[in-house]
Amino acid sequence: MTPVNYSAAHIQSIVSQFIIEGNVASVKAHGTGHIHDTFHVVNSTPQQPDYLLQRINHHVFKNIAGLTENIQLVTTHLRKKLEKIPGAAPSQEVLTLIPTKTGQGYYQDESGHYWRIFLFLPGTRSYDVVENAQQAYEGGRGFGKFLALLSDLDATLVHETIPHFHDVESRLSLFNKAISRNPKDRVKEVAAEISFVQERIQKMCTILHMGQRGVLPLRITHNDTKFNNVLLNANDQAQCVIDLDTVMPGYAAYDFGDAIRTIVNTAPEDEEDLSKIAVNMSLFEGFTRGFLSETRPILTANEVDSLAMGALLLPFIMGLRFLTDYIDGDTYYKIHYPEHNIIRARAQFSLVAKLEEQYPLMQQLIQTIASTETQLTAGK
Repeated sequence: MTPVNYSAAHIQSIVSQFIIEGNVASVKAHGTGHIHDTFHVVNSTPQQPDYLLQRINHHVFKNIAGLTENIQLVTTHLRKKLEKIPGAAPSQEVLTLIPTKTGQGYYQDESGHYWRIFLFLPGTRSYDVVENAQQAYEGGRGFGKFLALLSDLDATLVHETIPHFHDVESRLSLFNKAISRNPKDRVKEVAAEISFVQERIQKMCTILHMGQRGVLPLRITHNDTKFNNVLLNANDQAQCVIDLDTVMPGYAAYDFGDAIRTIVNTAPEDEEDLSKIAVNMSLFEGFTRGFLSETRPILTANEVDSLAMGALLLPFIMGLRFLTDYIDGDTYYKIHYPEHNIIRARAQFSLVAKLEEQYPLMQQLIQTIASTETQLTAGK
């Protein structure tokens, strides 16, 4: 969805549809997200809050009503759970969706665009790149707490906002169809990458098959656990998990794996020089400690065992998606040059290979940290 320049009067007319306190002083673009158009609505009335206005990308998220129901369900549950925890601040630790004057969670304008408003959380910050193990720990703690607090909410109550999002068999099916179509005659260019995928199919279906057999419980998961989706406070402590659009049924290893994918890589997602790609195990350990500090009481032994495989699976899926899009003629992802998607795919597959080398150590660290957390929990 291409960002649109909106007039102040148009933004004001959108904001006026919602039940907000005070008056609008100014509106400015906010954040680095690529999916929605996001604006910081500054309040001119003293003691009244600022707001975050978003135009929802209804091309990516087609079921706006279901998406909104998910957010309302999850935030209500989180708020009720936090209200029972001494010292918690639910209004600061959970997103607050502001209703329209007709009681809905979103507004559709005359152009067919969908809008929503959240309370703005002042004094928070997010990072696109993890700078140290302590930050990684806080990211793990934030996403882990999110998963743990939702562990007693029935996963079948939430909608699939993007069907088959982390379903590797579905992704492989799309991949094979793209190879069959071969619209740009690119298959011959990517034989090595196709072989990389085919050699790992059985292994990469492990988590999905464990879930299908009931070995892994279906949970409500975030499914987009980039580090910048946790807001930290002024002391760099995890405060609030944001970007709830992909909250769907899933497995704990999905959230763990996607976070590891985006945190431990020493190079950018589209790094062309594969020699620069390595795994920062200090950040891996930091995130794992934070994640298990919150989730160990609710995770089964099988879920703990699946986490290291999740760290392989999520970059594999991401590389598979980039490779599929390259073969298909770059129809999904925005690219900045013709080879961008295949460069991205190679970078992700290189990360998978590096993580495979570290797999025994990752498993050992996870089990050691899980055991320590179990002992700490038992001693409380």
